[in-house]
Amino acid sequence: MTLYFEEEGELILPFDCKKLAEETIEASLDYVECPYEVQLNLLLTMNGEIRSMNREFRNIDRATDVLSFPMADYEEPGDFSFLEDADAYFDPETGELLLGDIVVSKEKVVLQAEEYGHTKEREFAFLITHSVLHLCGYDHMKEEERLHMEELQKGILERLNILR
Repeated sequence: MTLYFEEEGELILPFDCKKLAEETIEASLDYVECPYEVQLNLLLTMNGEIRSMNREFRNIDRATDVLSFPMADYEEPGDFSFLEDADAYFDPETGELLLGDIVVSKEKVVLQAEEYGHTKEREFAFLITHSVLHLCGYDHMKEEERLHMEELQKGILERLNILR
């Protein structure tokens, strides 16, 4: 896996964000049985920046906790088979699947950890897991999808031993 990691803003989370992100991404991809080595971008930012991105890309003018920008459109969540003949989704130099981009609000990590009564590490890992699932085609627009995604998130975090 290649993770392009960038961090901006004055808030520094009290743990190794890149290391935890790498562990969480790998565990998430293993859990959904992604058959490829992947490449993705992760930006840790502040509420103002994520709000601008949310407004620009989703027409929602407020800060959010995480944004996911998948490279591929999946017909079925977690079904990677259509990618076999889709060279455009792979880095020609490394052969890695270009999974997409994740943007996390560091301020939301802190706030939501306090709101939900768990650690900042757990909140961060949850948001990364949630986003990786989106990058693999999972969604939560319908109740059935939401429940399935919650089950996957729980299983991934349990495998990582990151509990509430």
